Amino acid sequence: MNFTRINTIKKNIVPKRVLVVYGPRRVGKTTSLKKYLETQKGKEIFSSVGDDIKIRELFNSEDKDKILNFAKPYDVIAIDEAQNIEKIGIGVKMIIDAFPEKNIILTGSSSFNLSQGISEPLTGRHFVMTLFPVAQAEIKLSDFELENNLEDFLIFGSYPEILTTEDKEMKKKILNELISSYLFKDILILDKIKSTDLLLDITRCLAFQIGGEVSYGEIARTVKTDTKTVQRYIDVLEKMFVIKRVRGFSRNLRNEISKKSKFYFYDNGVRNAVISQFMDLKDRDDVGALWENFIFMELYKKSSLENKFDNFYFWRTHTGEEIDIIIESEGKLKPIECKWRKGTIKEPKDWLKSYQSEPIKIINKDNYLKELR
Repeated sequence: MNFTRINTIKKNIVPKRVLVVYGPRRVGKTTSLKKYLETQKGKEIFSSVGDDIKIRELFNSEDKDKILNFAKPYDVIAIDEAQNIEKIGIGVKMIIDAFPEKNIILTGSSSFNLSQGISEPLTGRHFVMTLFPVAQAEIKLSDFELENNLEDFLIFGSYPEILTTEDKEMKKKILNELISSYLFKDILILDKIKSTDLLLDITRCLAFQIGGEVSYGEIARTVKTDTKTVQRYIDVLEKMFVIKRVRGFSRNLRNEISKKSKFYFYDNGVRNAVISQFMDLKDRDDVGALWENFIFMELYKKSSLENKFDNFYFWRTHTGEEIDIIIESEGKLKPIECKWRKGTIKEPKDWLKSYQSEPIKIINKDNYLKELR
């Protein structure tokens, strides 16, 4: 399946700013970086990884003269998996201050590990870009071809390796390996996360609750732990790009639900791998949840690709009225309902009475590409 992400990096390279690229493992950060560097013909390029002991020693030394002498000959400096270098932020600050004309790119699988090393030193000196599993808008296929592959997107997701693999059994193996060896590998290194079984149990609870408000207390009772532990594990899952938290929208109307959250998985394939369910859509009872997860993440990825600063919410009242997705974009409210099949909805009277918004849009399998590309 043909897709490209070079332009995503190109348009985020800005003079006097370090580009920091976050994202989960195996989402294509390294490949995208390599392909971008291949386009920099005639420039002096330094490219390395954070595991390189010499690079780690250089930056962790905080020796300004050594760091600047290292950087001086290069037009482009790219360090993959930069979260493995403890003092990376301080060293890169020295370079960008001395040589503002240089292009510096750092990538990292972990948003919080890398951000801890750069946030303070690089305040006002960096832009952040997040690479997600491949969006529909990035795939170079016709609408007809995309629609023919829709069931695969819902079941197996859109990690680059999944998109370039035809065999379904191999897709399952890739996703299961992705979970056991990559997505949770970084998480379990953390001192605060000690139990693989508990982590998977909590993740499974979230996988079964897509589209519903999550109760930490209920999950704690299910997995037999305390609420604080559940909150801590969920927070780490969020920072590791496994799940995305969405809060309730409210302008303080008395009967609105605003304190609870919903969670979506960044990738449908990962969600299905967590619960070991790869059956065809005709054999499933969770197609509505898969569809809502897919549509939410595609809208979120599209917003990110377009460098928008949209806010995403859901809306519900204690009387049972609800809207799946609320997008707050440039001061406008865009309500969206996710329905797998064509149909109508009962418009929520409290929403219509309380908010000025665009008409509620129903996204189904017949019209979804108009909204996602």
